[in-house]
Amino acid sequence: MANHFKTVALIGKYKSPEIAEPLARLGKFLESRGISVIQDKLTAENVAGCDFPALGLDEIGRAADLAIVLGGDGTMLNIARTLAPYGVALVGVNQGRLGFLTDISTDSMLETIGAMLDGSYVTENRMLLEAWVVRNNERVFSGLAFNDVVVHRGVTGSMIEFEVRINGLFVYTQRSDGLIVATPTGSTAYALSSGGPILYPGLPMIALVPVNPHTLSNRPIVIGGDSLIEIIMKKSGDSRVHFDSHSHCDLGEGDSVFVRRYEKMIRLLHPQGHNYFHTLREKLHWSESF
Repeated sequence: MANHFKTVALIGKYKSPEIAEPLARLGKFLESRGISVIQDKLTAENVAGCDFPALGLDEIGRAADLAIVLGGDGTMLNIARTLAPYGVALVGVNQGRLGFLTDISTDSMLETIGAMLDGSYVTENRMLLEAWVVRNNERVFSGLAFNDVVVHRGVTGSMIEFEVRINGLFVYTQRSDGLIVATPTGSTAYALSSGGPILYPGLPMIALVPVNPHTLSNRPIVIGGDSLIEIIMKKSGDSRVHFDSHSHCDLGEGDSVFVRRYEKMIRLLHPQGHNYFHTLREKLHWSESF
């Protein structure tokens, strides 16, 4: 059968030499299918014995039809943010346990990916968030998040205070340790541990989840994905805004953090028969006997 992808990029977990063998095995398999194989430069620098052409992630975004990420969900989060503007499809291979985003094991990857190359796969589009910080009417920081944008009090022991507006409408003033603005993907990460709801991945929704609010009636809320959220810092301490725990910006009193849905989607490919609820049961240990 004809391959659905002509150029495939291989991207491995950073500074993990153990991925060398499966990465080389996968690359040779792809080449045997007549596919042009490239790898990202950081992977090439940290993994010996893989001689595929090495490109930067932006170059991969322009050249590849598909990127196969070998690692865990954290690796996939980082790569997805970078490749999102280019619309490259992503497949995740996990060396350890099943992941929310990396759901193919190294043991079965050749058979599974072979079937996917023949068109036997499920496509799942997932949203990202873009956020920016405004200080004295000037944008001073911006970034993308696949999981969440989090305003947090930092290392001090005192709560912070902020005002939340949605589409320009006042929602509340809150004293707490912070606020998580989560995508459906991020609803099973930090937001879940803070009491937030699980959102089905394909929903165009955003969850706002307080972190240890002073008033217990401050509950998580779910809003439409087309909403513009503004968080205005009133008492900031040494608070910060984090983007997927990947990058951050220090916040001061009067700063505003704006969050909205990013215009591009992440396109994840899963094996035929992929079942999100099976992943939930596996990761959250549902239906276990105690």
